[in-house]
Amino acid sequence: MERSTLIRLTGMATLFLSIVAGSWVWLGSRSVQPLNIPEQDFHRFPGLSGPGHATVVPPRVPTAWATYGEGSKSRLAILLTDPDSSWLGLAHGLKSIGVPFRITRDIREALTHQVVLVYPMISGKVLAPDALQALAEFPKAGGTLIGVQVLGGGLNETFGFREAVVSRQRYDLHLAESNPLLAELTDPRERHLRVGIRDKGVEVMGTCGYTESVAPLARFDDGTAAVTQKTYGQGRAYAIGLDLGFLLLKGYNNRGEELVRTYDNQFDPTLDVWLRLLKSIYRTAQAGAVTLGTVPFGKSLSVMLTHDVDFTQSIKNAVDYAEYEHSQGLVGTYFIQVKYIRDYNDDIFFNDEGVRYLARLADLGMELGSHTIAHSKVFNRFPMGTGREAYPAYAPFVKDRTTAVNASILGELRVSKFLIDHFSGQSIVSFRPGELSNPFSLPQALLATGYQYSSTATANNSLTHLPYQLNYDRLTDSEVELFEFPVTIEDEELPKMGDRLPEALEVARQISRYGGSMVVLIHPNILDHKLAFEKGFVDGVRPYAWFGSVRAFGRWWAARNQVQLDVAHNDRGGTVTVATSAAVAGLTLEVPDGWRFDPSRSTLKGIEQRGMIVTLPELTGSHTLTFAAR
Repeated sequence: MERSTLIRLTGMATLFLSIVAGSWVWLGSRSVQPLNIPEQDFHRFPGLSGPGHATVVPPRVPTAWATYGEGSKSRLAILLTDPDSSWLGLAHGLKSIGVPFRITRDIREALTHQVVLVYPMISGKVLAPDALQALAEFPKAGGTLIGVQVLGGGLNETFGFREAVVSRQRYDLHLAESNPLLAELTDPRERHLRVGIRDKGVEVMGTCGYTESVAPLARFDDGTAAVTQKTYGQGRAYAIGLDLGFLLLKGYNNRGEELVRTYDNQFDPTLDVWLRLLKSIYRTAQAGAVTLGTVPFGKSLSVMLTHDVDFTQSIKNAVDYAEYEHSQGLVGTYFIQVKYIRDYNDDIFFNDEGVRYLARLADLGMELGSHTIAHSKVFNRFPMGTGREAYPAYAPFVKDRTTAVNASILGELRVSKFLIDHFSGQSIVSFRPGELSNPFSLPQALLATGYQYSSTATANNSLTHLPYQLNYDRLTDSEVELFEFPVTIEDEELPKMGDRLPEALEVARQISRYGGSMVVLIHPNILDHKLAFEKGFVDGVRPYAWFGSVRAFGRWWAARNQVQLDVAHNDRGGTVTVATSAAVAGLTLEVPDGWRFDPSRSTLKGIEQRGMIVTLPELTGSHTLTFAAR
């Protein structure tokens, strides 16, 4: 019963969402219809055609948990009790927050670590009696045990509760007051978390409330414990009453409608709070714990200034924004709609005059990205396409807000990239769809057409202010080498953007408290208050922010994602081994309080330390740093 009520919910949800995704693709197939566009409504660049190669979308290949199976005893160990679960969401979340971990199915191996997280459940149905007994003894021997969905196995007393009660009628939870593990979670939106929004009338994920828990870290709205804690001298045991991996994937896959309160422009750290809690437990319990920072060069906020160029006047105005950014030593990202067809949306502006402005943006050092060709609200319903779409034969036409013909996902991606690459001299790698319309198959389509970074979702829809890795079909079991940088602040909400600068700066301050990222979206259809907002925002966050394009931050984040971090510690300090296959500069480490870097023991030059934050110069390969404890 326990397994069917919670764990198999993930599989059922996946099946349902696959059916929904499939139905959208089927409905979208009506977008491919013959339509002759008059010559005066089509701009032709003489002699230009392409791309000439075919695009092949890779098949879905499930990610093996063993991909994350390596690492030293200094890492958080995840004991995986069911591979048919949402473990990939947990892995991606821990990568984002910077906690080093490894996954194993061997309980003996897991218990050689100091901190063990058992996922997705603890029950006699997934663990043998001797394994359950070993888990019960672990915190008594000084280890830290984190159990997700402790549903059985006789470990109730170990985790400090009487009964686990499964329900789909819990919508909120509140964090406890005055607990050191929660000390950094001070904002009301960090202390009051959602499982769902009751007024939406949408079924929420199942949760497990623990009864008669003394001093839990969090309680559900029905009074049961959401996170228990029990102390055994140096040892600790925590039981978490919801499937963290499944929750994380709801945000990362943009499938958490029942959780989403606002679309954008607000601080919503729902997923980040859970990740910060795990990080806090790990850093408190693991001797010599070292974690990866989330912002380059020791700054506290990553900022990407982005612009959607999707209106006739915008391509000209974009140059004014770019000249300002260039004057400040900043690189913005300009997502260009390749508008060579006149239709319902707008006139042609990707023409001879438009590409001169495009070249000027490139000359100013700005990053260019694709904003599609059709800019259709129903891009999410387009068929995948043939992979042979090419200019000028590819002619998508928007008839109205809900109808587009002659269009496909691959056509929008590959033809826009071909034309922007041709006229700018860049090889673009960043993408944002018109109206943030997000097909389920977009991740693998982007990968197939040469993109590496997406800014398709909003931070509030994703429930996070950190970047994250995407999955095939936005489902649960197959990751793709593509990263999402969700939009935080945009310019279409009222009041007008120029009147919202104080609120945007406050969101930036809140996110910077834990090293989040902030993507600002400004349409350059006008200058006026929007350009004034950008200038005021840059001045307001410059003292603590790192600025970069989506490409620059994406390259850094992707390299960071590959970093392997292992520690050997003793009473005198410890050594930290940082290994990376890709060159990365400005990587940051958070070391234990009192550790000081010993430059005499390293050949790596240019390392800087401020308190617990250590900033590394450009490096590749494996490097070992020595620290002395004060």
